[in-house]
Amino acid sequence: PLEQGAKLIEKIYHVGQIKHDLTPSFVPSPSNVPVWIVKSNGQKVECKLNNYVEMAKAQPGFGEDEVTIVLTGLPQSSPAQKKAMRKLIQAYVQKNNLQQLQKNAQEQQQQLKSSDYDYTSSEEAADQWKSSKAASGDLIIIDLGSTLTNFKRYAMLDVQNTGAMIGQTLIDLTNKGVPQEIIHLIGQGISAHVAGAAGNKYTAQTGHKLRRITGLDPAKVLSKRPQVLGGLSRGDADFVDAIHTSTFAMGTPIRCGDVDFYPNGPSTGVPGSENVIEAVARATRYFAESVRPGSERNFPAVPANSLKQYKEQDGFGKRAYMGLQIDYDLRGDYILEVNAKSPFGQRSPAHKQAAYHGMHHAQN
Repeated sequence: PLEQGAKLIEKIYHVGQIKHDLTPSFVPSPSNVPVWIVKSNGQKVECKLNNYVEMAKAQPGFGEDEVTIVLTGLPQSSPAQKKAMRKLIQAYVQKNNLQQLQKNAQEQQQQLKSSDYDYTSSEEAADQWKSSKAASGDLIIIDLGSTLTNFKRYAMLDVQNTGAMIGQTLIDLTNKGVPQEIIHLIGQGISAHVAGAAGNKYTAQTGHKLRRITGLDPAKVLSKRPQVLGGLSRGDADFVDAIHTSTFAMGTPIRCGDVDFYPNGPSTGVPGSENVIEAVARATRYFAESVRPGSERNFPAVPANSLKQYKEQDGFGKRAYMGLQIDYDLRGDYILEVNAKSPFGQRSPAHKQAAYHGMHHAQN
């Protein structure tokens, strides 16, 4: 199914490129785009694109720390997509709660220094939980994917106008006190390009750039207007990174960011993905794994243009980490190897793992 799906998408893509027959025509109505504001306990406040800004600002402490906004690009009816989004939400809830606990602990330590009471560690831990405030960081899911109910809508999505519509909501957020420096916009599949267009709208209107846009397997754009440059690219935010997991299927082979990661090299689909949707969703799974506390460095990568070159170098090169905790100074193409099943990250390049295990067995 993976190879068959990839061939079909390639055909449609090339026909569209040659004849320019596919003109984008679908822009979802803001009142039809579901939005979830994810609370620190994982519960979702449900709203729509046309009212989420007001709903978000009504949440206690919203916008005091980083604000992550995820644009879905696949329908939730797909089991792979549903699982990927669940994992992403769980990871952010864990991360944001941990950050707040750490803040609480620091505050309590400061208070203890100015008191004579000798706290035990267990009492301190208990009080941390009791006094836990709202989580550090906010997560918003704009479920654009749920409006792509059939392939025609997906193929005909007007990336530019949909992005401008979402970009306006980001401007509204800033006008209500959320600075662009703390906004991280993440786009999945076709919505990676929508995120880029949203970033452009934001910059055109405000004169400022969003801090970061991440593309999770940016898709091939099947319909676009002639002479219109579209698609996620460097400059759409201060920093743009992309993870490509289905380069020769639904994904695009075109570089999209300041830095582009290719797990297992450019391919139809990464290990373990059995169809084109799963291959796209894997980028979301990888990113979710990198968000989870303790797994921030699960995906070490090195500069290379192909898996062959990566293996010829034996995984050596300037180390970079794919995912949330990326170095904003990175530029270029990076390759890494991933596992077919969760946990997907290998933590260290293959040669390092082999050397470690060999040494470990020798010691035993």
